Amino acid sequence: MKKRPNIVIINPDQMRADSMFHLGNPAAVTPNLDELAKEGVSFAHAFCQNPVCTPSRCSFMSGWYPHVAGHRTMNHMMHEHEPVLLKRLKEHGYHVWMNQRNDLLPAQNPEYYKSYCDTYFTVGKDRKPDALPRESFRGEPGGKNFYSFYRGKLPEHKDLDQVWTEGAAEFIRDYEEERPFCIFLPLMLPHPTYQISEPYFSRIDRKKLPERILPPEGYMGKSRMQRELAVLQNMKDWSEEEYDELRAVYLGMCSKVDDLTGQIVRALKEKGIYDDTAVFFFSDHGDYTGDYGLVEKVQNCFEDCLTNVPFLVKLPAAMQKRHGVSQEMTELVDFYATAEAVAELPAEHTHFGKSLIPYMEQREEALRQAVFCEGGFRKGEDHCKETGGQAVPDPGGQYYPRQFLQASDEMYNGKATMCRTGDYKYIRRLYEEDEFYDLRMDPKETQNRIGSPEYAPMIAEMKEKLLEFYQDTCDVVPFQKDTRMEKDFTRNICL
Repeated sequence: MKKRPNIVIINPDQMRADSMFHLGNPAAVTPNLDELAKEGVSFAHAFCQNPVCTPSRCSFMSGWYPHVAGHRTMNHMMHEHEPVLLKRLKEHGYHVWMNQRNDLLPAQNPEYYKSYCDTYFTVGKDRKPDALPRESFRGEPGGKNFYSFYRGKLPEHKDLDQVWTEGAAEFIRDYEEERPFCIFLPLMLPHPTYQISEPYFSRIDRKKLPERILPPEGYMGKSRMQRELAVLQNMKDWSEEEYDELRAVYLGMCSKVDDLTGQIVRALKEKGIYDDTAVFFFSDHGDYTGDYGLVEKVQNCFEDCLTNVPFLVKLPAAMQKRHGVSQEMTELVDFYATAEAVAELPAEHTHFGKSLIPYMEQREEALRQAVFCEGGFRKGEDHCKETGGQAVPDPGGQYYPRQFLQASDEMYNGKATMCRTGDYKYIRRLYEEDEFYDLRMDPKETQNRIGSPEYAPMIAEMKEKLLEFYQDTCDVVPFQKDTRMEKDFTRNICL
């Protein structure tokens, strides 16, 4: 009987698609990912389904959009009765390895991981990261660096991502079981704080950085969340040189992610199983990194720097007929469909992903014509607000600006949905003005044309696409049917 392919999932946190050299960033240093793109396919137009961690992870691990079952916040995870790829792989004969990085499963159960993996890799006395100095780097409250997430250069050290990666590589080299394995390696990098050690700090040539995207004057046409977040983050006095340092450090963090990826690929090749393994590399969402005068991310904004993510797929050699950079549009729910097909899992629930295998095998030439992303919450959904676990957000916390705006009754974080095609982006907002961008003329998304008469036909078409999307994906019906009547009752009434 033919052995099913091994599956490796490398999942950095908050990595933008344009942080890789092969997608056009001349300052990026990502040789391992560039090589992986040659051996597989790198999708230049891949989009997440929510611009923050938990909703995105719940989506790509189930093939569901965040609205399908209410996975729309940082604190509403996937539960036992819901479909999660890791659990399905384990139930169908895979040895599943995962680490402690968890924005997916409810951790109030101390042994939450047992249904989802065979090997749960944890840090311990013999494998732990080096401690870092605890000195403050943020400056005084009210200063321009207090909410910037910028720290800069760190002393050389072994971080948690390195410990996890070494554990995954060791597992690969020592693996001798007959059944296939799946490694799920979610990383902390390049999630802010923006900080990195050598050699990564000096690896990025500041002179090669692309031009930073500036916001429109007064954030005209942009969301209220962006406008108020810029006020609270208080980075208006940052110079371009300071922004360049922040952006270079972020790319240095991405370069370390590249090195970690290379360690996993080398372990597969040394073991002689690289050609029999499907490798997926993608991030849950992106990061502002100084674009629009902002840092970090926010739940109901959808600029490409937040929603366009790395998505590299290298299938087993027998299935890999297409190589290089693809301009076709994809969504992270397509990861779920592709992994399910690679593992030959039976259909057990409705999902909305599109398997990429026919495209990779050159049996299809086109993928999606539109992609979607959603975020925010409704009025009255106080249980959806992210306040850092406190009734009132702590002004001393780095996330305070975003948490303060979420906690406000002014609905800065109101529900919104993005529909994006190759040419246009439309954002439907529940409590404020919509947005529409002509990406051909305005790739930086700074000119909201929602009220422009010449775009009325295009806007109407995008609204129709959004309506069709919601009607098509508004719910799922379980595959398991229920019995309506007791057998004794139906037998008696038929006599």
